[in-house]
Amino acid sequence: MSTNTDAGARLFNAAAERNREPILETLRDLLTTPGTLLEIASGTGQHAAYMAPRLPNLIWVPSDPEPAHRRSIALWSAEADADNLRPPRDLDVTEPDWTIDDIAADLVAVYNANMIHISPWATCRGLMAGAGRYLDGGGALCLYGPFAREGRHTSEGNVRFDAALRAENPAWGIRSLEEVTAAAAAHGLSRQRVVEMPANNLLIAFTKP
Repeated sequence: MSTNTDAGARLFNAAAERNREPILETLRDLLTTPGTLLEIASGTGQHAAYMAPRLPNLIWVPSDPEPAHRRSIALWSAEADADNLRPPRDLDVTEPDWTIDDIAADLVAVYNANMIHISPWATCRGLMAGAGRYLDGGGALCLYGPFAREGRHTSEGNVRFDAALRAENPAWGIRSLEEVTAAAAAHGLSRQRVVEMPANNLLIAFTKP
């Protein structure tokens, strides 16, 4: 949640710096089909700038509904100087039309990190609806963050984190893996893999059959 200004309008998030390498290694294993990846809620832009040049089989398209984030994404992207990294898009997952018709035909993956626990549940529903609508058969939705499993948090740290989130905004909170899986299934997405990640996080891969 903590984001600091690094240089000018470029934002910096320490957690994004820490988790980028294990996420990259997992995405390399999961996303082998060439095509376009749409990143939802790209935030500072650190993941896009780091991962795009290291995943040359993918055209990486970042997005975020916040203007300050899109400015930061553009600055990080300029430093990355990656031919496969596109400009950030203004995209709100809760909207029924993501206005991505120009990339939809080549879309093989949707990626999102650390959004659904710091936003209302409607954003998770919107993410699943959009991924189900735009991904073709074999397309993947990769979702990273903290999750509860079978009604329980996976660590004491996540217990405290969840309490802090809900104190800040009652509509926020760590989501249940089972609840998220059910939301995905409602839009034609099947859970394929759950990868244990550092710091009690998970990377979940859903696919469109």
